[in-house]
Amino acid sequence: MENTEKHQWYVMRDLKRRNAKEPAYKQLQELGVEVFIPMKWQIAIRKGEKIREEIPVIQDLLFVHDSRQHLDPIVESTKTLQYRWLRNTFRKPMTVSDSEMEKFIFAVNQSESPKFYLPEEITPQMYGRKIKIIGGLFNGYEGYLITTRGSKVKRLLIELKGCLAVGVEISSDYIQII
Repeated sequence: MENTEKHQWYVMRDLKRRNAKEPAYKQLQELGVEVFIPMKWQIAIRKGEKIREEIPVIQDLLFVHDSRQHLDPIVESTKTLQYRWLRNTFRKPMTVSDSEMEKFIFAVNQSESPKFYLPEEITPQMYGRKIKIIGGLFNGYEGYLITTRGSKVKRLLIELKGCLAVGVEISSDYIQII
């Protein structure tokens, strides 16, 4: 039987504990499903020693790229894995377009110090001028310059509407004001 349903980026949640041995993203990767989890570095104390470990930015957030036809049986059999639903709809899962997700993943992976923001953390005062990046790693990206009080670093805000945003450092040389 041919799979005619297209792959999409679904926004999902993993309800397992932070210290679970087998989080949902590992299970999905073992099944051959493409998964993206925004990660950050943190210093933790394990057995009396300080170690640097990579942890998810938001503990229960993951993005899964597959077809609904393939994901539904996995979600049904895994009690701690759920779709995130759009508000004011009847069971319509949140999705992100392929192009938006590719830009977001590229920006996160290329930035040495990405700064993540939840939608409620972004205030109108943070939005600076609308800019376009000319040259460098982020050539062609458009967005807003984040203005943070007291910071000398210039950051481009890349958003996944309603989910998460990331601010990536950019050089002043590449900024063109729109």
